Amino acid sequence: MAIIHPFKGWLPKPDRVDEIASPPYDVMDAEEASHIAKNKPLNFLHVIRPEIDLPKGTAFNSDIVYQKGASNLYDLLRSGEMEQDEKPAIYIYQLQTDSHTQTGVFTCASVQDYDNDVILKHELTRPDKEDDRTRHIQTQRAHAEPVMLTYKDSEELSLLVEKLVLTEDPFIEHTGDDGVTHKIWKTFKTAGFAEAFAKVENLYIADGHHRCKAASRVSENLRERDRSFPGEAEYDYFPVVLFPMSQMKILPYNRVIKAVTKKQFKQLTSQLELKETDEKSPSEKGYISLYFDGKWWKTELPSAKGKDVVSKLDAARLQKSVLEPIFGIRNIRTDDNIGFVGGIRGTEELENLVDSEKVDLAISMYPTSIEELVDVSDQGELMPPKSTWFEPKLKSGIIIHTF
Repeated sequence: MAIIHPFKGWLPKPDRVDEIASPPYDVMDAEEASHIAKNKPLNFLHVIRPEIDLPKGTAFNSDIVYQKGASNLYDLLRSGEMEQDEKPAIYIYQLQTDSHTQTGVFTCASVQDYDNDVILKHELTRPDKEDDRTRHIQTQRAHAEPVMLTYKDSEELSLLVEKLVLTEDPFIEHTGDDGVTHKIWKTFKTAGFAEAFAKVENLYIADGHHRCKAASRVSENLRERDRSFPGEAEYDYFPVVLFPMSQMKILPYNRVIKAVTKKQFKQLTSQLELKETDEKSPSEKGYISLYFDGKWWKTELPSAKGKDVVSKLDAARLQKSVLEPIFGIRNIRTDDNIGFVGGIRGTEELENLVDSEKVDLAISMYPTSIEELVDVSDQGELMPPKSTWFEPKLKSGIIIHTF
């Protein structure tokens, strides 16, 4: 059963949240981060992308980058623009757009639950990214960004959340440049939430596999140093926002092929039944839309050969029937000929990339469902990389966990 751990969060003063809150570290490159944080000394990108404050070309994994991130974090915490709660709290985090609202519980999860598969995974982590996040966390003595988890809906938890949201004003309210509104409530009455989550069998990682693994590695490193038992220290817990599954919104994770020969496209048309279409996004599972040479095409993916849940995923069917046999892309993690475009950028971005000749072919996918994610996780399997894009994203810098 799931363990949650209320904690003494660091929060911006309400009149400073607009200056501090930032997008998460992994949705932009250093150039974009530098542009966003320009002339904004309090922006949290100085903590999570500290290379923007160092000479151009500084490697992201240089010692000085991790030291700069820690220095920037503690300068911010000492600035008086953020305050730490005096008692452990539970926070409620609501994301709101014109068409969608989701409300989750912001707390800490247990590294033990991650290590023991109470928190279930669906993606493989890369050692280089694990190393990077581990060094950031351990050098900063903080978990600067939360992980997004989901759980099967619980009426008990829904009532606890609803009671707080309906009876209290949010402590923080922030609307970003993207139009997403972020609201934070907090309560020091935490026992009911802990008891309710103790009845939840599993939590599922939606977004943040590398942060989870890094938190586990930091805990192991520091427990070995301190000779402590699991669960004794604050570093044995890491911040998460837990959303009920019914509220989760998954967008497609689209693909682009950088170089496509006429021979390969001819092979594609001979093996799949392509039809010209105005449908830039597939309307149902099992179909893809392709943009090539100024035209959109629609086709059905060949049926999965395996019976397991992973082989039935559209991303796996695309890999087996198109990417590998036609384009020779065997490992999408390492092959330079493939790129990925989050669904939030829309099909216009796919058209722009092809029309500007930055890539030759764009593939518009149907989104993976939350049910597919849960099925894969429950069976202990792994999805193909870049199978899910959760939206809206959590902001960074709104609540920080130090240890």
